[in-house]
Amino acid sequence: MVVAVPDSDHLAAATGLADLGYQLLLEKPMATTEAECEEIADAARRNGTALAICHGLRYTPYTVELAQLLREGVIGDIVAVQHLEPIGHYHFAHSFVRGNWRREDESSPVLLAKSCHDIDWLSYVIGRPVARVSSFGSLTHFRSEAAPAGATDRCVTCPLQDTCAYSATTLYRDGLRNGGTKQYFTRVMSAGELTEEAVTKALDDGPYGRCVYHSDNDVLDHQVVNLEYDNGVTASFTLTAFTPLENRHTKIFGTRGQLTGDGRRIEVYDFLTETRTVHDTSVDGSSAAEGHAGADEALVNAYLDALHGGRPELIVSGIDASLASHRVVFAAERARRTGTVVQL
Repeated sequence: MVVAVPDSDHLAAATGLADLGYQLLLEKPMATTEAECEEIADAARRNGTALAICHGLRYTPYTVELAQLLREGVIGDIVAVQHLEPIGHYHFAHSFVRGNWRREDESSPVLLAKSCHDIDWLSYVIGRPVARVSSFGSLTHFRSEAAPAGATDRCVTCPLQDTCAYSATTLYRDGLRNGGTKQYFTRVMSAGELTEEAVTKALDDGPYGRCVYHSDNDVLDHQVVNLEYDNGVTASFTLTAFTPLENRHTKIFGTRGQLTGDGRRIEVYDFLTETRTVHDTSVDGSSAAEGHAGADEALVNAYLDALHGGRPELIVSGIDASLASHRVVFAAERARRTGTVVQL
């Protein structure tokens, strides 16, 4: 059974289906609280459930190649990592200002909703447990105080709609008329009906027609998370709304070289030879509309192969690994809210 209901419904769905004997492919995040994640894990364990969390980044051809290079020691031992999640300005405005993940009380913090992937991926790549975490972030821009003079509550009535970088009329009509990645967001806002009439009605009356400065959103629009692993490796992670819609960017600093990746290409710089080697793992684009750089297909194939072939090792986003990385996310949020360093 695939569990892809809203995040707040994951607990009831996952535990109920596990108790009925189903094997589960569970969309991320596991749940919206640490206690609920623990309950799902307990249900899976007591029922012998083959549970996979949809941490698709672990399964991409890019990650498979990157992990293999690290195991081969091409940059020596990992010392530090720098990782960026560039959410993209119009993706963020759609999902986290106007959309279903705009409020913590209705969904979860943005670090959990969007970037539990990244915290999980870092743990997978580094291969060690997190020992300590700190975090900082805020909702800086998408708030009424930042609204330009003359901005109205809805884009269709706003005199700035043709010059605003976050204009709903520009985004969704562009998706309707020109297709591409933006059409995915247009399809969501118009309930799947790609017509001028449906898009206009949604802009006039629906949540996706609201001004980004006059919505009821409260999730952060940028955040940093600092991680120290139990072997002394450090990682800095940044999520931000203020980017193009593009792949994640990573630099891994080792004792013998540096690895730089963008979700498609991996460049290895060797300190001894001072040479650069590029590995191209390109599959498709990074967005949901484009298959998440091969992650969606690879994840489902790995899960089905694990079940049909009796090969549980193919599930690399199972109960223990996913629960551990979710705990890091919750610890990072505690650290941010309390202004402390949280020990795990």
